[in-house]
Amino acid sequence: MSNVPGAETPERSTILIVDDTPQNLTVLGELLQPLYRVRAANSGERALRMVRTAPRPDLILLDVMMPEIDGHDVLRRLRDDPSTRDIPVLFVTAMDAVEDEERGLALGAVDYLTKPIKPAIVLARVRAHLDLKAARDRLARQNDWLEAEVHRRMRENVLVRDLGIRALASISEARDNETGRHIVRTQNYVGILARHLAGHPRFARALAGDRLDMVVKAAPLHDVGKVGVPDSILLKPGRLTPEEFDVMKTHATIGANAIERAIGQALAGVAEGEAEQARGAVAFMRVAHEIALGHHEKWDGSGYPAGLAGEPIPVSARLMALADVFDALMSKRVYKPAMGLEETTRIIVEGRGRHFSPDVVDAFLACREAFTAVAERLADPVHTEVRA
Repeated sequence: MSNVPGAETPERSTILIVDDTPQNLTVLGELLQPLYRVRAANSGERALRMVRTAPRPDLILLDVMMPEIDGHDVLRRLRDDPSTRDIPVLFVTAMDAVEDEERGLALGAVDYLTKPIKPAIVLARVRAHLDLKAARDRLARQNDWLEAEVHRRMRENVLVRDLGIRALASISEARDNETGRHIVRTQNYVGILARHLAGHPRFARALAGDRLDMVVKAAPLHDVGKVGVPDSILLKPGRLTPEEFDVMKTHATIGANAIERAIGQALAGVAEGEAEQARGAVAFMRVAHEIALGHHEKWDGSGYPAGLAGEPIPVSARLMALADVFDALMSKRVYKPAMGLEETTRIIVEGRGRHFSPDVVDAFLACREAFTAVAERLADPVHTEVRA
């Protein structure tokens, strides 16, 4: 049996006939009942109530000349209501002037039958419009199913991408004896800062639209370049010498270069006509490149690898810089114990305008409770010792 909707077993269609003359209701009812489920209303007001009760009509045969609420007003009210606007309406009336028919069709009627009715014509028109409605409903269900399927597959693709990023980041962190909780914590911190600064005039453009989500999703790749640092340095149980630290600092460039190569290979492998689909993935990887390369840059220009200062440091890297330092200070390392929140805050505030963007430090202070909640919820196991 197909999973695509539209092949359901057909049921008898429901037709609502509306006329203030009992004899007309009887004639139409007797004509239609052998083939369809028929409901009848003797006024426009009653018809408007009945369309909202089960079984809802698939088609309405509507008289025009009725007291109080005539057929034209009934049709207007049906079309104004989203729940009834798609029900096809056939006018059945003794008004046979061309302008009357044009008025009815302009209001949204799908057809126009004149009295006295001709049974064969009524049955043919009813069958034709029910078939059209069934086809439209079937197409709508199929479109809904296709749209849902596209969204489902997109969610799967995003999940696969996110899991791939997490796995890649975890490999680099595992070589540094770090746990996945460092990855998750820093990603959470970046998200907190990004959402707080999204409306800031100096940050809005860099975090607009999909950019904010990209920055957060790319955060786990900040230290991916550590896979290229020798174990003798990466796993050293103590402080590094200046020479060793110079080697450690190359991880920013190693990671950025790896991501840049991945972008180039991805673009080279894009088939003709698929560039638009690849654009989002490339944009994401460029954000990851910014973070990997720039998260050790400092606001005063004393960072590495490029010694950027101030605004030229990408926003994504500025956020990552504070998130990474906060987590390093709050976590136990092989060469130091974990610091408390107040001492960590003091060091970050002292780095305002030197190590960190002043605006990012201000955002941290405004969101410190949220940082603390993440640190407590995702704390490392007691035995874990890692290197920043």
